[in-house]
Amino acid sequence: MALAIVVYAILDGYDLGVGMLIPLDDKETADTMIASIGPFWDANETWLVLAVGLAFIAFPQAHSMILQALYIPVVFLLFGLIMRGVAFDFRAKARVKRQRRWDKVFKFGSLLTAFAQGYMLGLYVVGFDDSLLAHAFAALSGIGVVCAYGLIGSAWLIMKCEGQLQLAAIKWCKHFSRVAFVGVILVSIINPLINEWIYERWFSLPMALVVLPAPIICLLLFVVLESVLHKLPKATEAGAWLPFFISAFIFLLCFFGLVYSFYPYVVPGKLTIFDAVADPSALTFLLYGVVVVVPTLIAYTLFSYRVFWGKVQPLSYY
Repeated sequence: MALAIVVYAILDGYDLGVGMLIPLDDKETADTMIASIGPFWDANETWLVLAVGLAFIAFPQAHSMILQALYIPVVFLLFGLIMRGVAFDFRAKARVKRQRRWDKVFKFGSLLTAFAQGYMLGLYVVGFDDSLLAHAFAALSGIGVVCAYGLIGSAWLIMKCEGQLQLAAIKWCKHFSRVAFVGVILVSIINPLINEWIYERWFSLPMALVVLPAPIICLLLFVVLESVLHKLPKATEAGAWLPFFISAFIFLLCFFGLVYSFYPYVVPGKLTIFDAVADPSALTFLLYGVVVVVPTLIAYTLFSYRVFWGKVQPLSYY
Protein backbone atom coordinates (compact mmCIF):
# COMPACT_ATOMS: atom_id res chain seq x y z
CA MET A 1 0.00 0.00 0.00
CA ALA A 2 2.81 2.40 0.84
CA LEU A 3 4.48 1.70 -2.50
CA ALA A 4 1.22 2.21 -4.40
CA ILE A 5 0.40 5.47 -2.60
CA VAL A 6 3.81 7.10 -2.99
CA VAL A 7 4.16 6.05 -6.65
CA TYR A 8 0.67 7.39 -7.34
CA ALA A 9 1.45 10.70 -5.60
CA ILE A 10 4.55 11.21 -7.76
CA LEU A 11 3.26 9.95 -11.11
CA ASP A 12 -0.32 11.17 -11.06
CA GLY A 13 0.88 14.21 -9.11
CA TYR A 14 2.88 15.53 -12.05
CA ASP A 15 0.10 14.98 -14.60
CA LEU A 16 -2.43 16.63 -12.29
CA GLY A 17 0.03 19.51 -11.95
CA VAL A 18 0.38 19.80 -15.73
CA GLY A 19 -3.41 19.74 -16.05
CA MET A 20 -3.76 22.62 -13.58
CA LEU A 21 -1.18 24.68 -15.48
CA ILE A 22 -2.73 24.34 -18.96
CA PRO A 23 -3.28 27.80 -20.50
CA LEU A 24 -6.74 28.58 -21.84
CA ASP A 25 -5.64 31.18 -24.40
CA ASP A 26 -2.78 29.36 -26.14
CA LYS A 27 -3.84 26.24 -28.06
CA GLU A 28 -0.33 25.31 -29.22
CA THR A 29 1.10 25.40 -25.70
CA ALA A 30 -1.91 23.50 -24.32
CA ASP A 31 -1.45 20.81 -26.99
CA THR A 32 2.24 20.44 -26.10
CA MET A 33 1.46 20.13 -22.39
CA ILE A 34 -1.25 17.57 -23.05
CA ALA A 35 1.13 15.62 -25.30
CA SER A 36 3.73 15.52 -22.49
CA ILE A 37 1.38 13.51 -20.26
CA GLY A 38 -0.67 11.78 -22.96
CA PRO A 39 1.06 8.37 -22.91
CA PHE A 40 1.16 8.19 -19.10
CA TRP A 41 -1.69 9.91 -17.28
CA ASP A 42 -4.27 7.12 -17.51
CA ALA A 43 -1.84 4.40 -16.43
CA ASN A 44 -0.64 6.56 -13.52
CA GLU A 45 -4.10 6.32 -11.95
CA THR A 46 -3.78 2.52 -11.83
CA TRP A 47 -1.67 2.92 -8.69
CA LEU A 48 -4.58 4.64 -6.94
CA VAL A 49 -6.86 1.72 -7.82
CA LEU A 50 -4.23 -0.68 -6.45
CA ALA A 51 -3.91 1.22 -3.16
CA VAL A 52 -7.69 1.34 -2.61
CA GLY A 53 -8.04 -2.35 -3.50
CA LEU A 54 -5.29 -3.33 -1.07
CA ALA A 55 -6.89 -1.28 1.70
CA PHE A 56 -10.29 -2.86 1.08
CA ILE A 57 -8.95 -6.44 1.33
CA ALA A 58 -6.15 -6.07 3.89
CA PHE A 59 -7.82 -3.58 6.27
CA PRO A 60 -11.59 -3.78 5.69
CA GLN A 61 -12.53 -2.19 9.01
CA ALA A 62 -10.21 0.76 8.44
CA HIS A 63 -11.38 1.08 4.83
CA SER A 64 -14.97 1.34 6.06
CA MET A 65 -14.14 3.97 8.70
CA ILE A 66 -12.08 6.08 6.29
CA LEU A 67 -14.66 5.93 3.49
CA GLN A 68 -17.49 6.91 5.84
CA ALA A 69 -15.49 9.87 7.13
CA LEU A 70 -14.39 10.99 3.67
CA TYR A 71 -17.52 10.20 1.67
CA ILE A 72 -18.13 13.74 0.38
CA PRO A 73 -14.53 14.57 -0.63
CA VAL A 74 -14.26 11.13 -2.27
CA VAL A 75 -17.29 11.99 -4.41
CA PHE A 76 -15.61 15.23 -5.51
CA LEU A 77 -12.38 13.31 -6.16
CA LEU A 78 -14.18 10.86 -8.44
CA PHE A 79 -16.02 13.70 -10.15
CA GLY A 80 -12.69 15.40 -10.87
CA LEU A 81 -11.17 12.20 -12.26
CA ILE A 82 -14.22 11.69 -14.51
CA MET A 83 -13.97 15.27 -15.78
CA ARG A 84 -10.32 14.73 -16.66
CA GLY A 85 -10.97 11.51 -18.53
CA VAL A 86 -13.89 12.87 -20.53
CA ALA A 87 -12.13 16.14 -21.35
CA PHE A 88 -8.92 14.44 -22.44
CA ASP A 89 -10.73 12.30 -25.01
CA PHE A 90 -13.27 14.89 -26.14
CA ARG A 91 -10.74 17.68 -26.74
CA ALA A 92 -9.05 15.45 -29.34
CA LYS A 93 -12.27 15.07 -31.33
CA ALA A 94 -13.96 18.44 -30.80
CA ARG A 95 -13.81 21.28 -33.26
CA VAL A 96 -11.01 23.76 -32.68
CA LYS A 97 -13.36 26.42 -31.33
CA ARG A 98 -14.68 23.95 -28.73
CA GLN A 99 -11.33 22.61 -27.59
CA ARG A 100 -10.93 25.52 -25.21
CA ARG A 101 -14.10 24.40 -23.43
CA TRP A 102 -12.64 20.94 -22.85
CA ASP A 103 -9.33 22.46 -21.77
CA LYS A 104 -11.29 24.31 -19.07
CA VAL A 105 -12.91 21.05 -17.97
CA PHE A 106 -9.54 19.26 -17.87
CA LYS A 107 -7.96 22.12 -15.93
CA PHE A 108 -10.80 22.34 -13.41
CA GLY A 109 -10.96 18.54 -13.07
CA SER A 110 -7.23 18.43 -12.29
CA LEU A 111 -7.57 21.22 -9.73
CA LEU A 112 -10.60 19.59 -8.11
CA THR A 113 -8.88 16.20 -7.91
CA ALA A 114 -5.74 17.64 -6.35
CA PHE A 115 -7.66 19.74 -3.82
CA ALA A 116 -9.91 16.81 -2.86
CA GLN A 117 -6.87 14.62 -2.21
CA GLY A 118 -5.30 17.30 -0.04
CA TYR A 119 -8.57 17.86 1.83
CA MET A 120 -8.82 14.12 2.51
CA LEU A 121 -5.22 14.06 3.74
CA GLY A 122 -5.91 16.96 6.09
CA LEU A 123 -8.94 15.25 7.62
CA TYR A 124 -6.94 12.04 7.97
CA VAL A 125 -4.13 13.83 9.83
CA VAL A 126 -6.56 15.31 12.39
CA GLY A 127 -8.18 11.93 12.95
CA PHE A 128 -11.38 12.81 11.04
CA ASP A 129 -12.34 15.48 13.56
CA ASP A 130 -15.55 17.19 12.43
CA SER A 131 -14.89 20.62 13.97
CA LEU A 132 -14.71 23.84 11.97
CA LEU A 133 -11.01 24.17 12.79
CA ALA A 134 -10.34 20.66 11.45
CA HIS A 135 -12.09 21.45 8.16
CA ALA A 136 -10.15 24.73 7.90
CA PHE A 137 -6.94 22.75 8.34
CA ALA A 138 -8.14 20.27 5.69
CA ALA A 139 -8.78 23.16 3.28
CA LEU A 140 -5.24 24.46 3.85
CA SER A 141 -3.98 20.93 3.29
CA GLY A 142 -5.90 20.88 0.00
CA ILE A 143 -4.16 24.08 -1.11
CA GLY A 144 -0.83 22.57 -0.05
CA VAL A 145 -1.33 19.47 -2.19
CA VAL A 146 -2.35 21.65 -5.14
CA CYS A 147 0.95 23.53 -4.79
CA ALA A 148 2.91 20.29 -4.38
CA TYR A 149 1.41 18.88 -7.56
CA GLY A 150 2.06 22.19 -9.29
CA LEU A 151 5.71 21.88 -8.24
CA ILE A 152 6.25 18.40 -9.63
CA GLY A 153 4.07 19.15 -12.68
CA SER A 154 6.13 22.19 -13.64
CA ALA A 155 9.31 20.18 -13.00
CA TRP A 156 7.98 17.54 -15.42
CA LEU A 157 7.47 20.22 -18.08
CA ILE A 158 11.03 21.46 -17.59
CA MET A 159 12.27 17.94 -18.30
CA LYS A 160 9.95 17.18 -21.23
CA CYS A 161 9.58 20.51 -23.05
CA GLU A 162 11.73 23.09 -24.81
CA GLY A 163 11.78 26.77 -25.69
CA GLN A 164 9.38 29.29 -24.18
CA LEU A 165 7.28 26.63 -22.49
CA GLN A 166 10.32 25.30 -20.68
CA LEU A 167 11.26 28.82 -19.53
CA ALA A 168 7.69 29.39 -18.30
CA ALA A 169 7.80 26.06 -16.46
CA ILE A 170 10.99 27.16 -14.69
CA LYS A 171 9.18 30.25 -13.39
CA TRP A 172 6.18 28.19 -12.29
CA CYS A 173 8.47 25.72 -10.53
CA LYS A 174 10.20 28.52 -8.60
CA HIS A 175 6.89 29.87 -7.32
CA PHE A 176 5.50 26.48 -6.31
CA SER A 177 8.82 25.48 -4.73
CA ARG A 178 8.80 28.50 -2.43
CA VAL A 179 5.22 27.92 -1.35
CA ALA A 180 5.88 24.21 -0.76
CA PHE A 181 9.02 25.08 1.25
CA VAL A 182 6.99 27.26 3.60
CA GLY A 183 4.32 24.54 3.84
CA VAL A 184 6.81 21.84 4.80
CA ILE A 185 8.31 24.08 7.50
CA LEU A 186 4.87 24.87 8.96
CA VAL A 187 3.81 21.20 8.99
CA SER A 188 7.14 20.16 10.55
CA ILE A 189 6.64 22.68 13.37
CA ILE A 190 2.88 22.49 13.95
CA ASN A 191 2.34 18.73 13.75
CA PRO A 192 4.63 17.81 16.70
CA LEU A 193 3.26 20.71 18.73
CA ILE A 194 -0.39 19.68 18.46
CA ASN A 195 0.30 15.93 18.73
CA GLU A 196 2.33 14.99 21.79
CA TRP A 197 2.84 11.39 20.70
CA ILE A 198 4.21 12.55 17.33
CA TYR A 199 6.63 14.85 19.19
CA GLU A 200 7.84 11.90 21.25
CA ARG A 201 8.35 9.73 18.15
CA TRP A 202 10.51 12.34 16.44
CA PHE A 203 12.50 13.71 19.36
CA SER A 204 12.98 10.73 21.67
CA LEU A 205 16.50 9.32 21.70
CA PRO A 206 17.99 7.25 20.15
CA MET A 207 15.52 7.23 17.20
CA ALA A 208 15.76 11.01 16.87
CA LEU A 209 19.33 10.61 15.63
CA VAL A 210 18.06 8.32 12.85
CA VAL A 211 14.89 10.10 11.66
CA LEU A 212 15.55 13.82 12.24
CA PRO A 213 17.96 14.04 9.27
CA ALA A 214 14.98 13.30 6.97
CA PRO A 215 13.20 16.70 7.39
CA ILE A 216 16.56 18.48 7.38
CA ILE A 217 17.51 16.83 4.09
CA CYS A 218 14.07 17.66 2.73
CA LEU A 219 14.51 21.37 3.47
CA LEU A 220 18.02 21.33 2.02
CA LEU A 221 16.65 19.82 -1.19
CA PHE A 222 14.43 22.89 -1.60
CA VAL A 223 17.57 25.05 -1.41
CA VAL A 224 19.28 22.83 -3.99
CA LEU A 225 16.18 22.99 -6.21
CA GLU A 226 16.16 26.79 -6.06
CA SER A 227 19.83 26.86 -7.08
CA VAL A 228 19.23 24.45 -9.97
CA LEU A 229 16.27 26.49 -11.22
CA HIS A 230 18.33 29.70 -11.21
CA LYS A 231 21.00 28.03 -13.37
CA LEU A 232 18.61 26.34 -15.82
CA PRO A 233 17.77 29.33 -18.07
CA LYS A 234 21.45 29.49 -19.05
CA ALA A 235 21.82 25.72 -19.54
CA THR A 236 18.32 24.42 -20.08
CA GLU A 237 19.25 20.97 -21.33
CA ALA A 238 22.20 19.97 -19.14
CA GLY A 239 20.19 19.64 -15.93
CA ALA A 240 16.60 19.70 -17.17
CA TRP A 241 15.91 16.39 -15.42
CA LEU A 242 17.14 17.55 -12.01
CA PRO A 243 14.06 19.54 -10.82
CA PHE A 244 11.77 16.57 -11.38
CA PHE A 245 13.99 14.09 -9.56
CA ILE A 246 14.61 16.51 -6.69
CA SER A 247 10.85 17.10 -6.40
CA ALA A 248 10.19 13.34 -6.44
CA PHE A 249 12.73 12.84 -3.64
CA ILE A 250 11.04 15.59 -1.62
CA PHE A 251 7.75 13.70 -2.09
CA LEU A 252 9.42 10.52 -0.81
CA LEU A 253 10.79 12.24 2.31
CA CYS A 254 7.45 13.89 3.08
CA PHE A 255 5.70 10.55 2.69
CA PHE A 256 8.25 8.92 5.00
CA GLY A 257 7.57 11.63 7.58
CA LEU A 258 3.84 11.04 7.38
CA VAL A 259 4.13 7.26 7.69
CA TYR A 260 6.64 7.42 10.54
CA SER A 261 4.53 9.96 12.44
CA PHE A 262 1.39 7.82 12.46
CA TYR A 263 2.68 4.23 12.42
CA PRO A 264 1.23 1.81 13.51
CA TYR A 265 -2.11 3.63 13.18
CA VAL A 266 -4.02 3.11 9.97
CA VAL A 267 -6.75 5.40 11.33
CA PRO A 268 -4.91 8.04 13.44
CA GLY A 269 -5.52 7.65 17.14
CA LYS A 270 -8.28 5.07 16.63
CA LEU A 271 -7.21 1.91 14.84
CA THR A 272 -3.81 0.31 14.40
CA ILE A 273 -2.69 -1.88 11.53
CA PHE A 274 -2.72 -4.90 13.84
CA ASP A 275 -6.27 -4.25 15.02
CA ALA A 276 -7.59 -3.64 11.51
CA VAL A 277 -5.81 -6.40 9.61
CA ALA A 278 -7.98 -8.92 7.79
CA ASP A 279 -8.23 -12.67 8.31
CA PRO A 280 -5.08 -14.63 7.30
CA SER A 281 -6.99 -16.34 4.47
CA ALA A 282 -7.75 -12.92 2.93
CA LEU A 283 -4.11 -11.90 3.27
CA THR A 284 -2.98 -15.13 1.61
CA PHE A 285 -5.34 -14.48 -1.30
CA LEU A 286 -4.02 -10.91 -1.47
CA LEU A 287 -0.41 -12.11 -1.50
CA TYR A 288 -0.96 -14.23 -4.62
CA GLY A 289 -2.53 -11.27 -6.38
CA VAL A 290 0.18 -8.82 -5.34
CA VAL A 291 2.97 -11.15 -6.46
CA VAL A 292 1.53 -11.03 -9.98
CA VAL A 293 0.01 -7.55 -10.21
CA VAL A 294 2.71 -5.35 -8.64
CA PRO A 295 5.65 -6.60 -10.77
CA THR A 296 3.40 -6.29 -13.85
CA LEU A 297 2.53 -2.69 -12.97
CA ILE A 298 6.18 -1.84 -12.36
CA ALA A 299 7.24 -3.52 -15.62
CA TYR A 300 4.75 -1.80 -17.90
CA THR A 301 5.29 1.54 -16.13
CA LEU A 302 9.03 1.36 -16.74
CA PHE A 303 8.48 0.17 -20.31
CA SER A 304 6.08 2.99 -21.16
CA TYR A 305 8.45 5.63 -19.78
CA ARG A 306 11.32 4.06 -21.69
CA VAL A 307 9.37 4.11 -24.97
CA PHE A 308 8.26 7.74 -24.59
CA TRP A 309 11.48 9.05 -23.03
CA GLY A 310 12.90 12.33 -24.29
CA LYS A 311 11.38 15.63 -25.32
CA VAL A 312 7.70 15.79 -26.17
CA GLN A 313 6.68 15.64 -29.84
CA PRO A 314 3.86 17.67 -31.44
CA LEU A 315 0.43 16.33 -30.53
CA SER A 316 -1.36 14.48 -33.33
CA TYR A 317 -4.18 11.99 -33.66
CA TYR A 318 -4.60 9.30 -36.32
